[in-house]
Amino acid sequence: MKAGNNIEHEVIVLVHSKSLVTEFINNFEIREYPLVKTSWIRRVKFEYFTSKKLSKQIKPDLWFSLHDMTPNVDCKTQVVYCHNPSPFYKLTFKEKLLDIKFALFNAFYKYLYQINIKRNRFVIVQQNWLRDEFIKLFGVNTIVAYPLINNDFSFSKEVIENDVSKFSIFYPSFPRIFKNFEVLLEAGKILSTYRNDFEIIVTIRGDENKYAISLFERYKQYDCIKFVGKLTRNQVYNYYNEVACLAFPSKLETWGLPISEFKQFNKPILAANLPYAKETVGEYGCVKFFDSTNAYELAEYLSKLIDGNLEFDRYKTLVPAAPFASNWAQLFDIILQQKDINT
Repeated sequence: MKAGNNIEHEVIVLVHSKSLVTEFINNFEIREYPLVKTSWIRRVKFEYFTSKKLSKQIKPDLWFSLHDMTPNVDCKTQVVYCHNPSPFYKLTFKEKLLDIKFALFNAFYKYLYQINIKRNRFVIVQQNWLRDEFIKLFGVNTIVAYPLINNDFSFSKEVIENDVSKFSIFYPSFPRIFKNFEVLLEAGKILSTYRNDFEIIVTIRGDENKYAISLFERYKQYDCIKFVGKLTRNQVYNYYNEVACLAFPSKLETWGLPISEFKQFNKPILAANLPYAKETVGEYGCVKFFDSTNAYELAEYLSKLIDGNLEFDRYKTLVPAAPFASNWAQLFDIILQQKDINT
C-alpha cells in the first residue's frame, strides 16, 4: 500500500473474522482470531498478552487499535480509535435498572480507556466534544476524524409499513437507554390529544430488553406510534425515502449516523440540542434542535412542522482545530507523517 509521501507500507490486519474484510483479502495480509469476541476474558488476553507476542514477531512501525483499548505492544508508534461514549453519560438510578449492560460500560469504560492510553501518539475520536472529554480526563493528544458517509448508497424499493395519508416521523435506532425514545413517544402521546394526522415510526419490537419492554408497555395503546422492529439497511433507506421527517432525540452519540444518512434526502430533521447533533448536522437548512428532556417542546415543534410553519434553525459548525481529518485518507496522512514511522 502507498501512502504518506508515496512511501510503500506493508499492512497486516488482525480481525476476529475474515468475512469482515473480504474486499481487502488481495491487498493486505489478513490474520484471523475467531475467539477474541467470544468473551471479555479472551479480549483482554488478546489485547494485553497475545498482542505483545505478535508485536515482537511483526516488529511494526505503527500499531493502530480500532476498538477503544490500547494494547500492550512493542512498536515505534501507537494510535487508538475510541468510539464508545458511554463514560460520558450521567445515568439515573432508574436508567441503570433498565439497561444494566450500559450501566456497566458507563461505570468501568473510562478505566478501560485509561489502561496504556499514554502510550499512544494520538487518540482518535469522531467529534470535537469527545476530544474535549479525552483531553480533560486523560490529557492525551487527539485527532478528530470524521467518519466516511456513503452518499452513493442505492436501495431497492420495498413495501414498508407507513400510512401515506399521515405525516410520518421516523427514528431508527436500537433501544438503548441513552437513545431517549421516551421523549419522542411522549411527544407523540401529547400531540395525539389534539390531532391524528401523524404517525411516529420507531425501530423497536418491544421485547429486545428491559428498556424496550417498558417503552412498549407505556405507549402500545397509542395508534399514532408504530413499533416496526429491527430493519435491514435497505429497509431503513426505504423509510428515509418515504417518511416526512427524521427525529433524533438521542442524548449520547459519537456521531449520529442516521442524521448524516437522512440529510441526503433533503427533508426536515428534528435533533437533540446537543453538541454531537450540531456537529453531525453541520450546515443544513431543514433542522430544528430541541431540548432532549422536553416532550412538550418537541410536540410543539412537530405540530408546527406538520402545519408547515416551523421556523428552522440556522447553524454552522466550526471546523475542529488541527489535527483534524475530514475523512480517513486525511487521517492516515496525518498519522503516517510521523517521523518515527517512515524512518
